[in-house]
Amino acid sequence: MISAKRANWFAIAGAVFLAAIAVDSLVPVAWQIRTGLHWLIEHFLAYFVVAFVLCFAWSRPFIVAGALMALAGATEALQGLTADRIPDLPTAFCGAAGALTGALLADLCVGAGRGGRGRAEAPADGA
Repeated sequence: MISAKRANWFAIAGAVFLAAIAVDSLVPVAWQIRTGLHWLIEHFLAYFVVAFVLCFAWSRPFIVAGALMALAGATEALQGLTADRIPDLPTAFCGAAGALTGALLADLCVGAGRGGRGRAEAPADGA
């Protein structure tokens, strides 16, 4: 289990990462920060990291994943309102896949930290 103080730090880091994704998605193309990877991989990795970090701040991985998947679609749709960009459905899918994968991995890590017991697993004594 993660302490409340550490969860707050994860929440702050996740909020900073979310703001960076939102800003980078809507600034002009010339201002974008690029890693040199293909843009689909960049979207996957960005949403993967945000989901992974936020799942440690808030222990509801599928709600986090769902919200980030919606955000991936929304930011792509909002790019249609900018002058130098067009929305791209495969890019939104890559962001959504990264969010889901990050949430699943975080859930797996939290479950492993509990000694392998899953969220809905019943106690061994049957009580």
